[in-house]
Amino acid sequence: MAQLDHVIVGSGINALVAAAMLARKGDKVLVLEREDRIGGCMATDEITLPGFHHDVMAATFVLFLTGPAHGALGDDLAKHGLEFCHSNHPTAVLRPNGRALVFGMDRDANAATFNGLAPGDGDQIRADIGDIEQNADFLFALLGQPLWSRGTAMLLARQIWKRGLNNTKAWFGQALEPARGWLETRYASEDVQALWAPWVLHTGLTPEASYGGQMARVIAFALEAAGAPVVKGGAGQAAQAFRSLIEAHGGEIRTGTEVRRIMISGGKAAGVETTSGEVFEAKNVIASTAPGQLYDGLLQGKHTPDSPKKFRYGRGNFQLHYAFDEGIDWAAEGLEDVALIHLADGIDSVSRACNEAERGLLPAVPTICVGQPHRMDPTRCPEGKAVLWLQIPDAPRIIKGDAAGEIETDGTWSEATREAFADRIEAILRRHIRNFDTAKLARRAYSPADLEALNINLVGGDPYGGACAMDQFFIWRPFAGQVNNATPIKGLYHIGASTHPGPGLGGGSGFNVAKGLGG
Repeated sequence: MAQLDHVIVGSGINALVAAAMLARKGDKVLVLEREDRIGGCMATDEITLPGFHHDVMAATFVLFLTGPAHGALGDDLAKHGLEFCHSNHPTAVLRPNGRALVFGMDRDANAATFNGLAPGDGDQIRADIGDIEQNADFLFALLGQPLWSRGTAMLLARQIWKRGLNNTKAWFGQALEPARGWLETRYASEDVQALWAPWVLHTGLTPEASYGGQMARVIAFALEAAGAPVVKGGAGQAAQAFRSLIEAHGGEIRTGTEVRRIMISGGKAAGVETTSGEVFEAKNVIASTAPGQLYDGLLQGKHTPDSPKKFRYGRGNFQLHYAFDEGIDWAAEGLEDVALIHLADGIDSVSRACNEAERGLLPAVPTICVGQPHRMDPTRCPEGKAVLWLQIPDAPRIIKGDAAGEIETDGTWSEATREAFADRIEAILRRHIRNFDTAKLARRAYSPADLEALNINLVGGDPYGGACAMDQFFIWRPFAGQVNNATPIKGLYHIGASTHPGPGLGGGSGFNVAKGLGG
């Protein structure tokens, strides 16, 4: 094989974005994936019963639709079969007392509903989302583009010129506010607080973590603007659309091909060698991996800075999937067409579950996110049936005990522990669905250990590529010495959830590297 322009290790969304942009440019691109299919966390399978299609890991594509990768590739991907399904009601919260609050894509309607719960709360959500909208260019550049760049420096300089130094300082100070501080000082309604508190978990944070309030506001803005879309046919169809686009432009994708090492020559990346002994020479190597997989694995501990050894991972993720014989009969009104429903009681309940998980305990009352993809995409199951996608974002990676003192554990995510924890979640869910027992056909649970077995980059079941604390985010992600997505080795680039701009289905790091390489 002639020398390639780029070898890409891994095939998650960042890898596929980079491959698509570079192949479309005319570069010779090869994607190598160790598993038997591409997509990383974008996987759809009939895991409960035939005809019921479940997104096993990631499901919602709001970050992709609102990000630059979709702006660059969206039209081409649509031509290759990528289609999104939407709901006008992207999210809601359902509290233990049966109260529900639905958030839609109509700002005026949301404001009226919030003001009806507590005078001023609707005005506040209008102001919060409006502020994100007004500062979108500046904010999303900081959240998405390479931070060590002339463009970012000029952007910051313009903001200081526009706002003044003191007002710029104040803006950054407010951006660092935890979600608890934002919610408790701005909103009087406990229902409104309960609506937004769980969303910080989807950024890898907790209600008490710095910049959680800003990230929650960003999420509110994104949900109002783009909803909580799912891919028609399942997330795995997104991977297939990428594959079709890449191959149409001469790129090659190989599955079942594990890379053993990255070859280095003269201090520069020269290609890769697979476990079967195949060698692929390339001008650049792009690794979509966790830091340990890159530095301790592919680089075999050579040319490795000390920092990756200090990289920390966050909480694990627990997945639960259901097949139902009929539609979901929610006890609370207005939830039938909501894309994502959180079962949570408020800031304290979310904070408590996070704290228990981070201490290695199975949460007594976990925070539960329930997706209803069949309401947006009827192809997910037979007519008249239903599927539910449940994500529990506060599961311990390593189990030290049970916060409720009810589940006996041996320190591992054994099958018995997994199913006992699933029973706990199911008991909560059952209280809110009238026809649960009569309509339930099957369930399938995945522990953090199961998720890591499915995707090697989900270390300990952490879906966010590492703890998203301030010292491991923005210019410090994955660690302080890294400049953008470059590595200490020339021609070797590091992308994926462990790198800036962080986790989610946005494809941001793949976009940034590809753009930097002329894509």
